[in-house]
Amino acid sequence: MRTDLFSYDLPKSFIAQHPAEPRDSSRLLVLDRVSGRIEHSRFSEIGGFLRRGDLLVANDSRVVPARLRGRKPTGGGVEIFLLRQLDGKGLEWSCLVRGRGLRAGARVELDGGPVEAEIVAEGQGGQRRARFSKAIGGVLEELGEMPLPPYITEFAGDKGRYQTIYSRNDGSVAAPTAGLHFTPELLESIRGMGVGWETVTLHVGLDTFGPVTAERVADHHIHREWVELSVESAGAISEAREQGGRVVAVGTTSTRVLEYCATSAQGVDGYGPEAKETGVIPFAGEVDLFIYPGYRFQAVDALLTNFHLPRSSLLMLVSAFVGQAHHGNLDAGRQMLLRTYEEAKAEGYRFYSFGDAMLIL
Repeated sequence: MRTDLFSYDLPKSFIAQHPAEPRDSSRLLVLDRVSGRIEHSRFSEIGGFLRRGDLLVANDSRVVPARLRGRKPTGGGVEIFLLRQLDGKGLEWSCLVRGRGLRAGARVELDGGPVEAEIVAEGQGGQRRARFSKAIGGVLEELGEMPLPPYITEFAGDKGRYQTIYSRNDGSVAAPTAGLHFTPELLESIRGMGVGWETVTLHVGLDTFGPVTAERVADHHIHREWVELSVESAGAISEAREQGGRVVAVGTTSTRVLEYCATSAQGVDGYGPEAKETGVIPFAGEVDLFIYPGYRFQAVDALLTNFHLPRSSLLMLVSAFVGQAHHGNLDAGRQMLLRTYEEAKAEGYRFYSFGDAMLIL
């Protein structure tokens, strides 16, 4: 399948520059992926599309202030953007570095504190491996700046609005945005209906904003991500499915965790006829699961997500999920999803991180 098939036109006026206030006042488009029927609602009314026994699974990763500024011994300014922790101590990180002459061996004194970074290796795509003089995680709140996606250029409000209300595990450089719509009151109301709630962890990297550049979708190499699914949550997810409840993934990040842990349980890759609906097993480590049309979902029954960038791996994942309801037609999901996006544009929905939500049943 060609990558350019996942392109669509989106004028800048549709890109949300500010979050909805309150959070759950955002709009909700509900898509029946079998019939293609669309309903327009509000996120505050999402409970009307759930039922007792369903289980929501959300990503509890927290966005860290990943942008650091500093100076070389010569006085030149440097910007360091943390991408991924590489050790268990928080001393070594993969990062993007902006500044001249920053090759292996270069040192940078960070602004705001007695912390030094040394560039220890150069990688691909402008990435560097940096070693800090002390564990950087404990001082990021003091020294770092909260990153926002490059398409959000006007927001200068409370950066806490770029965190979910249930985030607790530091490690992301971009928010798992499908969860931004929940309020404490809405969560309490949903639980009161008999709908369950579990969390997983996936630390979102900067690559989540990047388009797929390979001409053929299958030739794309997805970035690696740290994920974790606890024994307790794995048990609750498997039990919900056994009892006939739907597993509703809150976002594409939660989806990747669940599907990786389901394919691992079966020892399959998700693209062959041997893949089947199943439970999940606990896991902690790095994964690089790329989901695109042809993948057979084994753990996720419904998907809550935002509206995604053209040619992105996230758009391909959602296309695959929509398409699973149309066995034998690999392109049906993409076509239905892009038609749905056109209706969303016609109805004035807001797109991307601070935008509106979509529930796919």
